[in-house]
Amino acid sequence: MYKKKGIDLARFILEEERRYPHATGTLSHALLAIENAGKVISAHINKAGLVDILGRAEKINIYGEDVKKLDELANKWLIEHLSASGDFFAIASEELEEPVFPEVGKDGKYVILLDPLDGSSNIDVNISVGTIFSIFKKISDDVTTFFQEGYKQVAAGYIIYGSSTMMVYTTGNGVHGFTLDPMIGTFILSHPDIKIPSKGKIYSINEAYYLRWDGRIRNWLDTIKQNRYSLRYVGSMVADVHRTLLKGGVFAYPADSKNKNGKLRLLYEAFPMSFIIEQAGGMSTNGEKSILQIKPTELHQRTPVFLGSPEDIKELLNFLN
Repeated sequence: MYKKKGIDLARFILEEERRYPHATGTLSHALLAIENAGKVISAHINKAGLVDILGRAEKINIYGEDVKKLDELANKWLIEHLSASGDFFAIASEELEEPVFPEVGKDGKYVILLDPLDGSSNIDVNISVGTIFSIFKKISDDVTTFFQEGYKQVAAGYIIYGSSTMMVYTTGNGVHGFTLDPMIGTFILSHPDIKIPSKGKIYSINEAYYLRWDGRIRNWLDTIKQNRYSLRYVGSMVADVHRTLLKGGVFAYPADSKNKNGKLRLLYEAFPMSFIIEQAGGMSTNGEKSILQIKPTELHQRTPVFLGSPEDIKELLNFLN
């Protein structure tokens, strides 16, 4: 297996495929379609202040939230690229109420779930945002094909658009990160075989909701603050989880008195990020069990999310159980 820094994403994916004699190349092709869409989004984000794609689209999405112009565009570009690939029987987006079933994908073996532009409210102030994706094998001909436990993902990843653009993904055999070289328009392996530190000193949580949380969450938070953990919170899940993956610690988005079932989306955000963290040696939980063990019942289901370094998550669970 090639793990040498400096090789491009396409070569890396193809070399990975050769490790599996029965591989058909379909998943490799699908990942390359995501790469291409990510390049398009990255290019537009980098010139967002120069063209009319900042601000609101004067629309409300299915969650009652303002839709940003770049939300709409990122969703459009991704669905166009992935539909045209022919690899996906169905595409579900956080921005759409119902899945898309591309005509050219009627024989597709996979389905994909997308958060096209996570953290898009940060675009106008030039803070990192990202695209999150999750891929499953097709198991039925309708929406229930998406209702599979997270551990059944065949691939998951994210593209973070920050000071540099990075694509981080896993196919269940470790986690690898690729940085986009803008000079040649290619993702280059920069972070092979990422492993999350076993323990960190950073927690990432929106403390503005402190008074809404269960007393057990508040007790945990007070304890780690006394143990000199540092707070780092961007408000873009991709950015906050990316830092947690590389630096260790805990990313947390608990349920609260207003959002009793949690706020983050299980299929679009929690599943892929938990798969990445666990593949890197970390842990995920909704407070009761691994997020990857949850059986979805709704396309836009929500969940509490805690993920990060194994020692830190185990300490958290001591407060919750």
